[in-house]
Amino acid sequence: MKTVLVIFGGRSPEHDVSIVSAIAAVIKPLELLNEYRVEPVYIAKDGAWYWDDRLKDVSLYRTGQVDQLMSKSNSPWLEFDGGLQLVKQQSLGRVRKQRIDIVFPVMHGSHGEDGSLMGLLEMAGVPYVGCDVPSSALAMDKVLAKQVAGANGIATGTWVWLTKQELTSDPTRAKAKISSLTYPLFVKPAHAGSSIGITKVASETELDNALEVAAHYDSKIIVEEAVPNLIEVTLPIMGNAEPRPALLEQPLTDADTFFDFETKYMHGGKKKMPGKKGGKLGAHGYSNLPAKLPGDLYKQAETLGLDVYRALGCSGTARIDMLIDSKAGKVYFNEINPMPGSLYAHNWRAAGVSGTELAKQLLRLAEERHIEAEKIQTSFSTNFLKQF
Repeated sequence: MKTVLVIFGGRSPEHDVSIVSAIAAVIKPLELLNEYRVEPVYIAKDGAWYWDDRLKDVSLYRTGQVDQLMSKSNSPWLEFDGGLQLVKQQSLGRVRKQRIDIVFPVMHGSHGEDGSLMGLLEMAGVPYVGCDVPSSALAMDKVLAKQVAGANGIATGTWVWLTKQELTSDPTRAKAKISSLTYPLFVKPAHAGSSIGITKVASETELDNALEVAAHYDSKIIVEEAVPNLIEVTLPIMGNAEPRPALLEQPLTDADTFFDFETKYMHGGKKKMPGKKGGKLGAHGYSNLPAKLPGDLYKQAETLGLDVYRALGCSGTARIDMLIDSKAGKVYFNEINPMPGSLYAHNWRAAGVSGTELAKQLLRLAEERHIEAEKIQTSFSTNFLKQF
């Protein structure tokens, strides 16, 4: 039986979303399969690591009892010994050790989803689920993702970017970059996910506050023109060399709102959003699943999503968010999420892939990529040192 290390939490604004994703979409399905030994590692908001079977219970976090558990627990450490091993000092001088066969990092946002954790796992030489270091870093930087997409002929709409340092040192010059754009605008932190820190700006009088909010979460800010006649769609994708799309999903929001954190996560299926008759309840609110689009427009969006996945070098899984001008029949790449919240299991389920099968397939893809990577020569013999 292979041992799967599931890592979640982290020093990120999306900390709580990561906990739910890990427990609901990964730990529970894998334990239902009874084919893997699942070891949970929770990274607290201060960056400390904890390893305990009780961390698999979501009520621990909901009630705040996790704080008591952490106060009485020693943090584990990692040993790189021809692989990866978890080690933890226990009571009476005992040491607990567990060798890890594969890692499932269910991290959202900074210090995890952005490639940081993937670099550590690469150094350990252990297979891990999801995008690799370069694609994770690209995907989590909205500016770089759009630049790469644009270089590959993928439509991205009209946008500019600036830094927090520019805003601080010369705000007039920084805002001059934005003057060429047409309102309404969206102001976003370049690296944040789950729509955290995003503001819709209707006029120049609202711009300063929006920039301040974005700069609170990031040192890099992106400002985008709103797409007219908007339909938002999102496409979960799974695979390595031959990616497979799930269903194109159309989140249902009111015309004067956007798909923000509140819309995505805070309804919980208990309260139906106004005006959403006929929509299906997904993981993050009501949506058309599949999206209600003309066949050619649906296909155009699906193709663009796959093009983005390939252009950024994604593997394992990712979710591509797109914006459609319904009157012009034009699809634009918006952003990419390299570790979708709750793995978008509701969408895959509608596409014919159960939650247990989704988790199992992602582990298989991780091992497949690792085997291919091991075939690449990473050393080179020379006589260079003999000169010294």
